[in-house]
Amino acid sequence: MLAREFGSGAVVAMAALLAIAYAVGAVIRFNIVHIENLAPALSLNDPIAWAMRVAQVMLAIAYAVSVAYYLKLLAEFTMKPLAVPVGWHDLLANAFVTLIIVAFTALTFSGDIRKIEHAAHASVSVKLGIIAGLLAGLGTWWIMRSGLPLDLPPAQLSYSGIPLLLGLLITVQGFETSRYLGGSYDQLTRVRTMRYAQWLSSAIYLAFIALLTPFLREAQHAEGVAGILDIMELVAPILGIFVLIGAVSSQLSAAIADSIGSGGLMIEVSRRKLGVRSAFIAASALSIAVVWLTNPFSVIALSSRAFALFYAMQAVLALWVSFRTGAGSWAARVGFAVVGLICVVAAVAGAPAES
Repeated sequence: MLAREFGSGAVVAMAALLAIAYAVGAVIRFNIVHIENLAPALSLNDPIAWAMRVAQVMLAIAYAVSVAYYLKLLAEFTMKPLAVPVGWHDLLANAFVTLIIVAFTALTFSGDIRKIEHAAHASVSVKLGIIAGLLAGLGTWWIMRSGLPLDLPPAQLSYSGIPLLLGLLITVQGFETSRYLGGSYDQLTRVRTMRYAQWLSSAIYLAFIALLTPFLREAQHAEGVAGILDIMELVAPILGIFVLIGAVSSQLSAAIADSIGSGGLMIEVSRRKLGVRSAFIAASALSIAVVWLTNPFSVIALSSRAFALFYAMQAVLALWVSFRTGAGSWAARVGFAVVGLICVVAAVAGAPAES
């Protein structure tokens, strides 16, 4: 998508997207310290307490939407090598995703959320190893072809590319989870590891896009969200298999993590009036509705919009708490306002890439 919209400027567009994500991360890191320190002193009906609950509801909905996003991608990658008739593709993909979501929900019927967590552990190590292998494979291709001319598409920038870029915010999120792990980790650990996670993931994104530069012209014509399989097979056929395994394991573990996040937040927002089973049924029902009402491209933009609303709310909370407690400089407050504005624009104008 970046190659099609920005040409050889795809790596610059990715850097801009990562910069926005890092700024949002800085807002959330501020909130980890200052909102959490203020929260115990707030009454139930304090405006900031209400705003925090609204933000949690937004995140629970965003997580439920992103489960549909991740599993839509999983279905697309799984079905890519299969000769599925075009007329049956969407129906079979949606049915496949629905079965997975129902399976997630069934695991909660014991009332123990750990059964879902255990389903994700193995895939994390697999996907990190595959990422390293893909980067090594691309790097080897560069070494073998060093000195040969590259046929690159021209760099391009248009106003239509900005909504698309904002609509891809979902592709680089995930760091906000640290905000709600206070029961397991102290503030310093969460702030530090969240910053490291954003640095590491940004390095991976930029390295991957940069190493794919020789294939940007082919990438402009790749079809479907699983088109990266075709591109990687141009480098080496075996890399297509690695991408397939990595994509499936990555989307599955991400979907499981967001299922846990959505269900857990619904339990917390309801002040534990919802049990594990009820919370997951509600989150799963929303995810299934999104699956059947969207296509793979539009669900990316929809999920990005949902997270952008949550991030905008976090920026509002950061600004509010900064004025109320005196924490943070005026430069930081201006930054909170700018991040909030960008996230509102992303929520309103973030565009799907289907056109």
